[in-house]
Amino acid sequence: MRRTARLLTGTALAVAAAGFVAAPAYADDPGGLEVFPSSAVPGGQVTVNTAACGDGGTAAGDASAVGAGSFTLAPSTHEGDAIGEFRVPPSAQPGTYEIVAKCAEGDKEVSGDLVVTLTAERGQVPRGSVKTGVGGVMGPDPVQTAAGVAALAVAAAGGTWLLHRRARGDGI
Repeated sequence: MRRTARLLTGTALAVAAAGFVAAPAYADDPGGLEVFPSSAVPGGQVTVNTAACGDGGTAAGDASAVGAGSFTLAPSTHEGDAIGEFRVPPSAQPGTYEIVAKCAEGDKEVSGDLVVTLTAERGQVPRGSVKTGVGGVMGPDPVQTAAGVAALAVAAAGGTWLLHRRARGDGI
């Protein structure tokens, strides 16, 4: 039993160490393309920035892989980054898509990944109502509420009657 536990622990540590070694360093790579949020839902807004084009540099962005088409990255006041935005089309399918930006000066091209999911990630607020079967935007339905209360009253009365019979010794 201890051998198995040691083997599993050693394997888990090796996998964790490999994950740290192979983890990409997007934020520290000045020549890369940062995609925020890195995971978005169809219809969501995505911001892209890079420092690869230098201070005051612009770039042409291409999000056609996800179906958003082209967009422009313009200089910003944030550490010399060029920043651009695009919206993920509502028809986008779940998956990982490569977003590319090509600097206006020179032949420098950078890319980053965008993951499209169907569920909202942390930080995104869900919209809409919950389909519970009772109630809604206009409030609870009085007929359904009355029927539910009546069903609960009948169940409580029946249970009380059965417990009373059992206590008297009449049986069920």
